[in-house]
Amino acid sequence: MTDEQDKAGGGTYASPPCFMHELGGEGSAPAGDPIAEADVRRWRKAERERLITARLELPADVRAAHAAVICEKIDRRVGDYAGKTVSIYWPFRGEPDLRGWAQRVIDKGGRMALPVVLAKATPLIFRAWTPGDKLEKGVWNIPIPVDDVRVIPDVVISPVVGFDAQNYRLGYGGGFYDRTLASLPNKPLVIGIGYSLQRIPTIYPQPYDIPMDVVFTEAD
Repeated sequence: MTDEQDKAGGGTYASPPCFMHELGGEGSAPAGDPIAEADVRRWRKAERERLITARLELPADVRAAHAAVICEKIDRRVGDYAGKTVSIYWPFRGEPDLRGWAQRVIDKGGRMALPVVLAKATPLIFRAWTPGDKLEKGVWNIPIPVDDVRVIPDVVISPVVGFDAQNYRLGYGGGFYDRTLASLPNKPLVIGIGYSLQRIPTIYPQPYDIPMDVVFTEAD
């Protein structure tokens, strides 16, 4: 990721145009084409399985070393944390673990939050979180803060299953992050994080997909 590719935060969202091409072809598939949309869904499902398997095959110490590099890059991109709320996530299925880094943000005057799933096909909410806070099991048994202190993040750190050169994110398929980012009153800085092995040529973005501002890996 170059500085020229990194887009500044701020402003409001609009749905990006559809850049999806026919799978295995050069022509553009028309928006709303049910056959093309079904092809994309099948391709994304298979690609998720492949990328998650590859991620889980990374040794734990390698993932930890990569996470440390990623945290340094986030620090340089965000700069001053004072007065900012940063949303991270509870690591799941081999995702980079940023929980130790969270205290560093707090020590620099920032606040932390964790995303919470309330229901299927709805935006996430964000609850304030400090390491050591009491947690309970949420959806998929992922820990979430017990205290329902809701905040609006200035920075959203989003784990990826896959990502492409246009900073589009391949997630788990629930659409939570896209719905959430489209619903927030002000655009946060959205930082995708993952490993370089998760880079793919395209995710075949659809009109509802929202690109991230920047993606950091141990290599990018």
